[in-house]
Amino acid sequence: MLRLSYWVLPIISGVVWLATLLGLLLNWTVNEDRVHYGSMSENQTIAYISDTGAYRLKPLFIAGCVITTIFLDAAFLADRWLRHKGRLVPNSTMGEKILSGLTIAFAVVGTVGLIMLSIFDTASHNRLHNIFLSFFIGGYTISAVFICWEYQRLGRNRDHRVLRISFWIKLVFIIVEVLLCVGFGIANRLREFNVAAVLEWIIAVVFSFYVFSFYVDLYPAVYTKNGKPYTRPLAGGAFRTKGMAEPPMAQRYRGGSASAAEEGRIDSDSTGAGGVGAAAAGGPFGSGAMSHTEREYYQRPPVPQNF
Repeated sequence: MLRLSYWVLPIISGVVWLATLLGLLLNWTVNEDRVHYGSMSENQTIAYISDTGAYRLKPLFIAGCVITTIFLDAAFLADRWLRHKGRLVPNSTMGEKILSGLTIAFAVVGTVGLIMLSIFDTASHNRLHNIFLSFFIGGYTISAVFICWEYQRLGRNRDHRVLRISFWIKLVFIIVEVLLCVGFGIANRLREFNVAAVLEWIIAVVFSFYVFSFYVDLYPAVYTKNGKPYTRPLAGGAFRTKGMAEPPMAQRYRGGSASAAEEGRIDSDSTGAGGVGAAAAGGPFGSGAMSHTEREYYQRPPVPQNF
């Protein structure tokens, strides 16, 4: 049974974005029989997205852009909140938290760009429209760079396979999107407007796959409802589900490194300065630093396990 959780946020965002694009394209090709808009150049036969959204369907374009960005930004915020609460792999270093903050900040820049370019259409405000288009593409692309960097740091532990998958999906998005944007800019520069229009539609569709990729990030939160902390995957990549036995404390991820405990570097009986020092040497993913929460965790007496 599919469990509803925060993963629905990027799904709603991506579906609304694709539906908006499909509505604009079908209206131009079917209802309007590929009409030549006043915002198109003389030799241009393929309309830009901004051309199709500048006239009769402008309300649809604005509504689609607003809903898409609201739910996408909600997904960014949910990811940060769930990591802060320990329901997803938590940010254990200040660097990871800074990268997460930069991800959200540049996503907001992209949000402003997309909403404003839909309001300031290419027919009446061409210069402003192009400026906000740059905000949209640049903001979300830079945001993707920072989230890739964050996930690369979070996913260094071999057990966090979901993070590695998400990292590669987003890295592919960055590479493909940058190449398409370069081609789009060159085509515009050479006044090959039909080629540029096709590339713009492709860029928009590729963006939807980036939005959907956050499903991979947020779905593990369905296993950490009711305040349960994030649990590392079991053998074979499965997550511990409701009704299964509680894993040993060394397998639970509560803001610190479990790998050190598993390797015997941290003794559960070492509650003195020596024990804390040994734990600090391991640190989160071998970083050599432990937080106050980690020290409290490893100083606790072991919890009896029922087998």
